[in-house]
Amino acid sequence: MDVRNFQFNLLNPDFSFDIAFERCISLSQGLNAVRILENNDIICINNSQVIDNCGDKLQTSLMMNKYKIPQPDVAIAHSIPTALDIIEKMGYPIVIKPVVGSWGRLLAKINDREAAEAILEHKSTLGHYQHKIFYIQEYIEKKGRDIRSFVIGDQCIAAIYRTSAHWITNTSKGGMASNCIVDEELADISVRAANAINNGKNDSIVAIDVMETDQGYIVNEVNATMEFRNSITTTGVNIPELMIDHIIMEVKR
Repeated sequence: MDVRNFQFNLLNPDFSFDIAFERCISLSQGLNAVRILENNDIICINNSQVIDNCGDKLQTSLMMNKYKIPQPDVAIAHSIPTALDIIEKMGYPIVIKPVVGSWGRLLAKINDREAAEAILEHKSTLGHYQHKIFYIQEYIEKKGRDIRSFVIGDQCIAAIYRTSAHWITNTSKGGMASNCIVDEELADISVRAANAINNGKNDSIVAIDVMETDQGYIVNEVNATMEFRNSITTTGVNIPELMIDHIIMEVKR
């Protein structure tokens, strides 16, 4: 069903299915649709809690912290003076992200005080209230690459390196995908992050953005609508087939 065309009648619902697999590009449309379906006792994968926890970076950070998943240092500010104070204490370079966003859009790596002042001023006048929530994250030197791991249920089924000369390594921004062998440590942090975003349950389908550090892996973000276009031939894993197998298993369960 295409949620852009489907008429969600809240008082007289007419759904002829028992389970829904959410694949919306739009976070808000997918989340709204799943909330309505769940209200009518339809099982949704991913559920609204997972979508919400992934879609809001503040919520993602809170869930990672709750379940003791390693992540970059992060802080929230609601005014420019407070944000500048946080940035000065964290030290440059620093990363500012929109609280809600994807595909590497509107990220800013800030190298000095003048750049910080300019970007914060621009964000504060952009209009949407989300831009006035300053999500400030420690800059991690990725040495040209990070990892996207894929978790279905309680298994990390595959992973890719995303390599780029730019500090943003998203494939949507030109990052090149190559196979990443899933070792025990990567599988462990990926599954734990997936469970954390699902508040301890292990029935979600998510993609984890992982960064390598001298102290081990850390989780950067979690994605509720797993994309796999650049990852099937790269890893040799039939990712969509495993996703559907998981859905069928949930139907039977």
